[in-house]
Amino acid sequence: MDPTELSPTQPDLDLAFEADDSLPPELLDQAGDLADPLQGAEQWHLRISGWLEQLAGELPPELQASAYSLGLSLVGDEEISELNQDWRDKAGPTDVLAFAAQDEGLEDAPPIPMPSAAEEAEPLELGDIVISVETAARQAPEHDHDLRQELLFLATHGLLHLLGWDHPDDASLAAMLLRQEQLLCASQQR
Repeated sequence: MDPTELSPTQPDLDLAFEADDSLPPELLDQAGDLADPLQGAEQWHLRISGWLEQLAGELPPELQASAYSLGLSLVGDEEISELNQDWRDKAGPTDVLAFAAQDEGLEDAPPIPMPSAAEEAEPLELGDIVISVETAARQAPEHDHDLRQELLFLATHGLLHLLGWDHPDDASLAAMLLRQEQLLCASQQR
């Protein structure tokens, strides 16, 4: 199968993608089509749809849907530092943040309207993934990745967080990292 084609079993995905055009030009070049406003949206759509298809059998019933919606933003260190401080009370940049819409820890937030069986075509909102391209570029060599590989790796990490994965200890982090590698390997074989 051509990796640019959707599989008939892939869920429908409503993806809001943006890449900060004020990022350093050399990083935008290294990221290639993944940071391009038009091509990036298509590339990310195909990848994330494929990952959701691969994960479908593992998802709890409340996260199983035929259609999903999520946001993906590629930003710089300054923007992710502000988000990290505001939402996690941590100073400085980080590589990826995931803001899960289906997180049970949001007791004070207004309830998320869940689709009824009659509204099944309405996408299930998963949340937002924000990746710092600058941090990704700095840490990519530590993982023997180029910037594109690191962005994909961080996107799988963010997606797993949106789907309820967490890594409070070394064993759960190892399991999550292994699942990320499996998602990436399977998507390369398509």
